[in-house]
Amino acid sequence: MLYYLFNWLDKVLDIPGTGVFQYISFRTAMAGLLSLFLSLIIGKYMIRLLHKKQIGEKIRNLGLAGEEEKKGTPTMGGLIILFSILIPVLLFNKLNNIYILLMIATTVWLGLLGFADDYIKVVKKNKQGLSSKMKLAGQSVLGLVVGLVLFFHPDVVIKEKEVNPNYITTEEVFRVENKAEVSKYRKTEIAKSTKTTIPFVKNNEFDYAVLLKWLGEGYEKWAWLVYIPIIIFIICAVSNGTNLTDGLDGLAISTTGIIGATLGVLAYVSGNTIFADYLNIMYIPNTGELMIFTGALVGGCLGFYWWNSYPAQVFMGDTGSLALGGIIAVFAIIIRKELLIPILCGIFLIQSISVIIQVSWFKYTKRKYGAGKRIFLMTPIHHHYQKKGMHEAKIVQRFVIIAIILAVVTIVTLKLR
Repeated sequence: MLYYLFNWLDKVLDIPGTGVFQYISFRTAMAGLLSLFLSLIIGKYMIRLLHKKQIGEKIRNLGLAGEEEKKGTPTMGGLIILFSILIPVLLFNKLNNIYILLMIATTVWLGLLGFADDYIKVVKKNKQGLSSKMKLAGQSVLGLVVGLVLFFHPDVVIKEKEVNPNYITTEEVFRVENKAEVSKYRKTEIAKSTKTTIPFVKNNEFDYAVLLKWLGEGYEKWAWLVYIPIIIFIICAVSNGTNLTDGLDGLAISTTGIIGATLGVLAYVSGNTIFADYLNIMYIPNTGELMIFTGALVGGCLGFYWWNSYPAQVFMGDTGSLALGGIIAVFAIIIRKELLIPILCGIFLIQSISVIIQVSWFKYTKRKYGAGKRIFLMTPIHHHYQKKGMHEAKIVQRFVIIAIILAVVTIVTLKLR
C-alpha cells in the first residue's frame, strides 16, 4: 500500500526522495525492520494477553529435563509471526504480483489451519487437536491451489536460454572478438515451463514434463498430472517437518530464519538477469518482489526469537510452525529451487526421518518379535539428545550451526556442478 502511495507521490507530485520506494533493496530493508519492530511490540502484549486468558502449554510428562518449567508457558505465539510478516508485506510489496499473492494466501491459510489445531487443543482442552487427516487435507488443498496457479497462470514464466544452441554466458561474452555479434548468441524467450533447478548437475535443470514423455507428442500439456502431486507432497512434507522441529526453545524459529535468508539470496539471483546469467541458472521474471517477503520473514523470525529463545516466554504452536513450513515450501517452489530443500531444510528432514525410522522399526519388531524396539531414545531426534543428558540450549546452538552450514552448501550448489 505504501508502495503505491509513494509511487504516486513520485510520479504525480514529484516529491524528492519518494522515488526510493522503487528500489527493492530499500523496501526489503524497511520490511525487515518493521517486521522486527512489530514482533517485539506485538510479542510483548500478546504474551500478556495469553497469560491473562490462561492459554498455556500442556505438559505431556515425557521425562525430559526442564519439562516442568515449561508448564503454562503461553502458546499460539505464531500469531505474532504471522502479523509481523503480513503487515510489512501489505505495506511494501506490489500487490499485483502473482507470487506475492500466493505467499500471502499460504501464510493466511496454513496460519488458520494451525490456529484451529491450537485452539482445539488449548482452549477447547482437546489434546488431540485437528486429526492428522484434517491437517493433511488442509495442506493438500493449498498444494492443489499453488500447483494449479503456477502451472496455468500466464504470469508464471521463465526465460529460456535454449532457443539458440550457441548461447554463451556472461563469462564467455568477453572472449568474443566482435562484440556486435554477441546478441545473436544470447537470444532468449519467455516461456511457460515446468522446469526446476537440480543440484550437482552440469545442466542444472530438470523438467517434470519429461516424466510423461512416454505419452508421445503433446505430452507437455499433461505435465500438471505429475507437477501438482509433487507440489502437494513438498508442501505437506516441509510443513510437517517444521512442526516436528518445534520442540525446543528457539529451534524452529532460528532455523527458519536461516532458511528464509538463504531463500532470499536465491530469489535475488533468480530474479536478476545479470546474476542469473553469470551463474547460468534460469531467470524467473517478477520474483524480485519476493525479496521484500523474505525481509519480513527474517525480521519476524528475529523478533519472535527474542521471546522464544531459552527459556522461552512464548511458544509458536502449530499456528506458527505449519505456516512457516508452508511458506518455505511454496517460496522454494516459486523460485524453482524445491529440489534443494533436502539440503537447505536438512534439519527438518532429519527430524522427519528420525520419526519415520522410529515408528517403522517399532512396528516391525512388534510384529516380528511381539515387543516393539526403538532405535532412538526418543523422537524427533532433538529429544534423543535431551534423553542423553544434553542441555536443550546446546542442542539448539549445534543445530543452528548445522543449519548455517547447510545454507552455505545450498548457495554453493549454484556453481558446484
